Amino acid sequence: PDATPQNLANHPRYVPAYHMVAAAILVLNLVWSAIQLLRTPTFGSVVGFLLAIALILLGWYLRAFPLAVQDRVIRLEERIRMERLLPADLKGHIHEFDRDQLIALRFASDQELPALARQVLAENIHDQGAIKRMVKEWRPDHWRA
Repeated sequence: PDATPQNLANHPRYVPAYHMVAAAILVLNLVWSAIQLLRTPTFGSVVGFLLAIALILLGWYLRAFPLAVQDRVIRLEERIRMERLLPADLKGHIHEFDRDQLIALRFASDQELPALARQVLAENIHDQGAIKRMVKEWRPDHWRA
């Protein structure tokens, strides 16, 4: 895991080789394939263009699928954590937290989670950014995908 202190400003996972280099190459390949298809519409240029589209889709889903699994794991982890940390009157409401709320609440420290969870439910806050901005004592997640 990364040893850099994590906070609201630097917590998103950003991998330059993936997010910039690979994405740029895939887009460049798509544009080049489209140009080739428009200039010389042959079977090969059609296949090249379709392959470029398939590579973009592959790149997208290679990121989307692990994030979906990560979200499921976070939901489970946070429900278990809430069972341990929330007061008795809130434990019966754990099932009311939606995915976005649980994902954002994971950054709240153990000490502030009960009060923050109560506020999120009471005020019906669903925006991850708003919930993350409410966190005072950041609990880092260095293992995110």
